[in-house]
Amino acid sequence: MAIVKWTGVYPAMLTPFTKNDQVDVPLFLKNLEAQVKAGVDGIILGGSLGEASSLSNEEKAELLRHSKDYLEGRLPIIVNIAEQTTKGAIQVALDAAAGGADGLMLLPPMRYKADDRETLEYFKAVAAATDLPIMIYNNPVDYKILVSLDMFEELSAIPSIQAVKESTRDVSNVTRMINRFGDRFKILCGVDTLALESLCLGAHGWVAGLVDAFPRETVAIYRLVKAGRIAEAVEIYRWFLPVLELDIHPKLVQYIKLAATRTGIGSEIVRAPRLVPEGAEKKEVLAIIDEALANRPALPDYLHVVESATV
Repeated sequence: MAIVKWTGVYPAMLTPFTKNDQVDVPLFLKNLEAQVKAGVDGIILGGSLGEASSLSNEEKAELLRHSKDYLEGRLPIIVNIAEQTTKGAIQVALDAAAGGADGLMLLPPMRYKADDRETLEYFKAVAAATDLPIMIYNNPVDYKILVSLDMFEELSAIPSIQAVKESTRDVSNVTRMINRFGDRFKILCGVDTLALESLCLGAHGWVAGLVDAFPRETVAIYRLVKAGRIAEAVEIYRWFLPVLELDIHPKLVQYIKLAATRTGIGSEIVRAPRLVPEGAEKKEVLAIIDEALANRPALPDYLHVVESATV
């Protein structure tokens, strides 16, 4: 198994589909190859961008199997857990471990707005069922449950809970976590439009969305920031920001799939009830993407920069 360091860029992988609504494995592997060549540090399967709510357990297992076969231990594979019941979440964790996953990303209970005690018991039950390392997904904007600092204090007693996907959309929460816990939890920014700011404040990684279409630019920003080459990272980030804003739209899946289609490593096909955008909406999104492609920056040799100890 690959070691999960919870640092670097972790793409929230798209799940491509064929026209007859099957998982498009060759296209998935094409995108995965682009991520590996760009220098990502791990992958996440079956997240929000992966259309988790519409995937069957068999399809999730299929994606894990093909990822394992392709990566051959080169990068850690993280499986997302987004379930309605504690029993269901535990089963996904057990299935992921049996399938060879290297870690888990764990959302609070879905649909039911659990209170703090219920949420903590849910997290603890999943952690007790497996030895896999866990990253808590803290996204109160989309999933309506905030994992507070006091809740992380209680979770800090569980060694396997090691990281947080920080998606509160309050960039100062990176500093709050570090002030309270030091290096106890690895912090990975989960909002593309706050990534550079979060990394500069001490976040250890980036669970990225537009990386699915622009893997090299995403990894370049991360590597340059961590090498202390902030001005170079900012230049790329300013070019990237109009596209990154697609990550915070309710139709982020459709829009990022359009971007991946434009860059040749994805398709626009989504699974119903999602529908491919059309008309003026599609034209507007494609205009943003095409503007970025027309002005795509030349990148430095980011794969060989040396990380600075001060960032």
